[in-house]
Amino acid sequence: MTTAKKATKTKADTTKKPAEATKPGTTTKVTAKAATTAKKTKIAAKPVAKSAVKAAKTPKAVKKAAAVSTPIPEETAKLLDSQVAYEGPLFRVQRDHIVEPSGREGYRDVIKHNGSVVILAVDPGKRKKDPWVVIEQQYRHAAGQSLWELPAGKLDAGEAPLDGAKRELSEETGYSAKKWSPLVEYFASPGFLGESMKVFLAEGLVAGDAHPEEDEKIDFRLVKLSELLGMVDKGKILDGKTLSAVLLYARKLGIKRK
Repeated sequence: MTTAKKATKTKADTTKKPAEATKPGTTTKVTAKAATTAKKTKIAAKPVAKSAVKAAKTPKAVKKAAAVSTPIPEETAKLLDSQVAYEGPLFRVQRDHIVEPSGREGYRDVIKHNGSVVILAVDPGKRKKDPWVVIEQQYRHAAGQSLWELPAGKLDAGEAPLDGAKRELSEETGYSAKKWSPLVEYFASPGFLGESMKVFLAEGLVAGDAHPEEDEKIDFRLVKLSELLGMVDKGKILDGKTLSAVLLYARKLGIKRK
């Protein structure tokens, strides 16, 4: 075969191959091969995708663990000067000249208080998830109305919180309790009030005689927890310590709110 013929045949073969690709048989082979390649690629990609998902979740898990386990460093303001603006039998008001941890200098009026205790006194009765709860009603001049509240009171100077809780429950309601446990501690209004409120759960109630202070007129009763939660829903409980303690206790019992 001459060189010209070889060249012609080569050219013909070259120009013929694209035409063969349009044939049904050829197209099927190409598609099958492509599908096989794509399938292999997809199978190989699966583990990578899972690894990518895991890698994406890892920083969140690490961040969450760090947030829980790493304690926030406690910083307090530097006190430059402090003067008592008012002092009464229950609290005093101080005007403090301070430098905050951020470096900002300023004046703060703070109500200093020994702290208070709150008692969530319960009697399970026949239904542990709907126990009887001791609540009381008394007039609160600052609120301008009578409020339903849990028993509570101010700690005496140097008094242990649990001792204060037992004393207040007995004074206001006459009840004592066989079992005591801390429920929560919080600051009601930390912007200006230094009062810490410690809530105790009192269980196994034993009735006795109440002996409130001379300036206290307290009416108390036992209500079912379900009824008390209903009062919360209807806006009949306006006292912050009662709302906090009752709702937290209901959550601990696993009661689902509607």
